[in-house]
Amino acid sequence: MFALIGPTASGKSNLALNLAKKLNYEILSLDSLSIYKEIDIASAKPFKKELNEIKHYGINEIYPNEKFDVTKFIELYKNIPHKNIIIVGGTSFYLKAMLKGISPMPKITSEIQKEAKKFSYDKLEKIDPKFCAKISPNDTYRITKGAEIFLATNLAPSEYFKKNPPIPILPDIPIFEIDVNRDILRQRIKLRTKKMFNLGLIDEVAYLESKYKDRRLPALKAIGIKEVLDYFNGVYNKNELYEKIVTNTARLAKRQQTFNKTQFNTIKAPLEKLEDLIMNYKL
Repeated sequence: MFALIGPTASGKSNLALNLAKKLNYEILSLDSLSIYKEIDIASAKPFKKELNEIKHYGINEIYPNEKFDVTKFIELYKNIPHKNIIIVGGTSFYLKAMLKGISPMPKITSEIQKEAKKFSYDKLEKIDPKFCAKISPNDTYRITKGAEIFLATNLAPSEYFKKNPPIPILPDIPIFEIDVNRDILRQRIKLRTKKMFNLGLIDEVAYLESKYKDRRLPALKAIGIKEVLDYFNGVYNKNELYEKIVTNTARLAKRQQTFNKTQFNTIKAPLEKLEDLIMNYKL
């Protein structure tokens, strides 16, 4: 087992497919958008032919109106019957969570969920200033999670995490990273965005909006989808839409590169050299 990471549009998926065929491995996707059924073009997920050639986990698992988070991703990993897998994708936060581990959550009832949604940042800060000092006052997700822990255990979240330290899920595995020049990456992003347009990105987003009728869904806030929704509102013309997606994707790629640099010790090489490097590595 090994991981293959890199910024969006750097060539991870094709490299992983080639390696999986040669090594007789399967693939676990680290892509937070490919997890959704019906989001095929915006996620740039592999085509059906490629999915049929190599078994993939973490792709087409749920619908866009279903909830998904890192704990469910870890469950997905645990249910893989063997560990001859390549873990590949741009959502490196999932990889970090698996390597570092996450604390087990207490049982959260529907009543607790309902009550936790009433908590404000200020209310939670009075209970646990230490926990709140690490999150934004606008981070409603973590505020709610902190409130749920308090309501379920009667412990401040920071105290709960102290008593329930994280347990690593993954062993110490080699992590290979695609080293790509920013200018080259920008060109790859432009080409991929054009391909998405040609494949029918706008029609796909129109279908998603028509079916789910809720732009607040996390899946519909993803890059490539949110810009098309703005295009429907008349915010952009078609050329501006293309440029906006390219710009936002490039910004995402920069954040991914920064995260990978600060969070992992990787074996880094250009795309054209990485396949040979991995094939000759003692896995």
